[in-house]
Amino acid sequence: MKLSDLLHRPAPELPGLVAVARVDRRADALARRAKPGEIAVIDQLDLDRATADALIAAGVIAVVNAAQSITGRYPNLGPSALVSSGVLLVDTVGPEIMHAVKDGMRLRISDGVLFAGKKRLGDGIVQDADSVADAMVEAKSGLSTQLEAFAGNTIEFMRRERAMLLDGHGVPDVDVAMAGRHVLVVAAGFDHAEQLARLRHYIRECKPVLVGVGAGADALLAAGYTPQLIVGNPAGVSNAALGCGADVVVPADLDGHAPGLHRVQDLGAGAVTFPSSANTEDMALLLAAHGGAELVVTVGLSASMAEFLDRSRATSNASTFLTRLQVGGTLVDGSALATLYRSRVPVGVVWLMVLAAVAVGLSALLVSDAGDAVLSWLAQLWTGVLAGSGF
Repeated sequence: MKLSDLLHRPAPELPGLVAVARVDRRADALARRAKPGEIAVIDQLDLDRATADALIAAGVIAVVNAAQSITGRYPNLGPSALVSSGVLLVDTVGPEIMHAVKDGMRLRISDGVLFAGKKRLGDGIVQDADSVADAMVEAKSGLSTQLEAFAGNTIEFMRRERAMLLDGHGVPDVDVAMAGRHVLVVAAGFDHAEQLARLRHYIRECKPVLVGVGAGADALLAAGYTPQLIVGNPAGVSNAALGCGADVVVPADLDGHAPGLHRVQDLGAGAVTFPSSANTEDMALLLAAHGGAELVVTVGLSASMAEFLDRSRATSNASTFLTRLQVGGTLVDGSALATLYRSRVPVGVVWLMVLAAVAVGLSALLVSDAGDAVLSWLAQLWTGVLAGSGF
């Protein structure tokens, strides 16, 4: 072989998955700027379902986690969501990877080993359906410990915020009228887009107050609706949603500090703060309950025991449990309501059936012996109407 041929021969393609890396310790922030086909590099213990869903929705093809995605403390749902969606999950790579991988770098992953070109940056454990299932079985053994800790946190949360829960002290006033109305609370959680689509008949018929929790406001816009109330940190909401005319409620800590409030003000929109340690989903439910809502329908919020425990903060679990006790029988899960509406025959279909039956009946009558008499009566009726003389 000639030397010129060797010089011009293309370099052999290196094995593995190659894509642009996006790096951020805050996976929720990373999900908002990641693009389809990129690799997410995060550092999050016990990856929860909401974070995994956000990364899946962003279209990432791989997730590199510096931490353990399943520690065994409780059966968290994030890893199984990623793996079942076909997203490569490389786990427990180590904290140094957050510095070794630069944002925007082309990263290559081969058998759990991370490379920049040929330079080895680190390695981790490739999780698949079997390994995640095995880890989940082990994690379920830790549920009793988690439930005991949850009981203590619930008592502490109730002691600290009972006036807010029971009497509404600190719950801000909003200009959206909810008394005696249905309220639909939408969060960008599991299966929220499909649930919204299934509720379209309900939304059209009952015209509920539309409340977006964080990115749930953008989910409403994407589905063709305009939120009337937005609850959450404005950092997770688009300018389009914040500027759509909705009232905005910004969570604040118990000292009154509300991160992100300035963003709403910079857009020229009005906002009020809600000082509480409850999570934003529960704040939205409490606003509806204390606003006198007749029925509160939820989309994308935790519904099952597994989803309820799949939280990163113990306080979130406590506030969720106590909020649902407070809201009581007015709270309905959107998937259940969608099932009920699916079993109904739409009003339009009923009218079409009635008109078809009338048409068939008239056709049968007009071809009978009495047809001439019926036609004559209809002609006289029409003449009387036109003459304004009645009949």
